[in-house]
Amino acid sequence: MIQVRDTNFDEAKIFIPDVYADARGYFKESFSKSKYAALGLRDEWLQDSVSRSKRNVIRGMHYDMRMAKFVQVLLGRIFDVIVDVREGSPTYKRWQGFELSGDNHHQLYVPRGFAHGFLAQSEDVIVHYKMTAEFDPAQERVLSWRDPQAGIKWPLDGEPILSPKDAAA
Repeated sequence: MIQVRDTNFDEAKIFIPDVYADARGYFKESFSKSKYAALGLRDEWLQDSVSRSKRNVIRGMHYDMRMAKFVQVLLGRIFDVIVDVREGSPTYKRWQGFELSGDNHHQLYVPRGFAHGFLAQSEDVIVHYKMTAEFDPAQERVLSWRDPQAGIKWPLDGEPILSPKDAAA
């Protein structure tokens, strides 16, 4: 049975799927439309993407107000962060961080109106994203990973590695 855990935000959730492990490794369903819909996740997913990162890479904080995301780590470990960027929201610019890893199998539902990013905490990280809108660079926005209002406390071990876009945010 899939477990659902609340976060500091009513709309954001952590899902933990059933994992069947034995001497060979493990098997899990990473997503089932009917099973997740029964738990309240009824979004229509239009695009899947995968990123690969090395230790100390920060990706984000990206958002598209049309887009929700469903994020899980296939390999490695990340410190995953969401920030409410809905102006007028009572939780505007508040953040929460989560450990997602290939070992804990936690999946994060990122609602529309939240910026999302992560810090790669292992040598090799592969992250899988489901999205409710196709990527459109004209719609994407970037919140600085060190936005002073959000005040994210990144557990960095050394200098972050950033894309030019993320460094300039």
